[in-house]
Amino acid sequence: MNSTPRKLVPVGFAFLVAALGIALFSIMDAVMKGLVLALGVYNTMLWRSMGNVALGAAAWAAVGVRRPTRRALLLHVTRGTVTCAMALLFFWGLARVPMAQAIALSYIAPILALILAAWWLKERVSLRAVVAVVAASLGIGTIFIGQAKAALGPEAFEGAVAILASAILYAGNLILTRLQSLAARPAETACLQSLVILVLLGLAAPWLAVVPPAATILPLAVAALLAFASMMLLSWAYAHGEAGYLAMTEYTSFVYAAVLGFLVFGERVSAYTLVGAIVIVAACVYAARRRDIAAQTLEQAA
Repeated sequence: MNSTPRKLVPVGFAFLVAALGIALFSIMDAVMKGLVLALGVYNTMLWRSMGNVALGAAAWAAVGVRRPTRRALLLHVTRGTVTCAMALLFFWGLARVPMAQAIALSYIAPILALILAAWWLKERVSLRAVVAVVAASLGIGTIFIGQAKAALGPEAFEGAVAILASAILYAGNLILTRLQSLAARPAETACLQSLVILVLLGLAAPWLAVVPPAATILPLAVAALLAFASMMLLSWAYAHGEAGYLAMTEYTSFVYAAVLGFLVFGERVSAYTLVGAIVIVAACVYAARRRDIAAQTLEQAA
């Protein structure tokens, strides 16, 4: 674990930094949806990752490159691998369902994170968490009912399933984010995690990679910059606050998704999606009242 002392900051400030990170990430989602529709998920991720590595390397060099600890390196590789699979699933699904619906489905991640943390850290799963899972499942069911009534087609159903699979990976990613932030500085995290993702994607480059059209270069650069800035902000925030508390900032993304989906793609939020999102968020807030992911316990695990 990185032993460099960190300055104490107000809990509310860490929350605001995390919220800003989520805002930038939401804007990046809209940019990425347009790119995936134009280039496909693989090439969008591949070319954006190149930009992320370049930005991360510049930031790491600016703050001073230090040799990563073995613990930090393991976390970079682990989280990079999880993030790569998670992002491919999410953006593939995002291209097939409305943005607000995709974000609402992804909201099960904090609840799953509470249960996963209990398993990972050998804690007892509380009745509160079990009730929250049942309630969130009802919310997910509501969204799927709305999808069926809207007759969005089989691709929308497949996209929704992909997003749910991504949310399961994101639950583990939330815990890894906290552990990683305690073991490495944000610039190191941004660079090495992006490098892991690029290497994994690069394995398929001889068969899948194509040169992007000139018109997509700027959006790819913007997506890379937004992803980098969001990662830096979230890494800093999770290094100064509890994961369970900061995970609540995830819920602000529904508003961004609804607005951006409407303005950019002409998507309207159905009543089923809205009700489902409210139920899932309420379940997450209810579950999070128990501090399953305590900072002290995670620091010991790191």
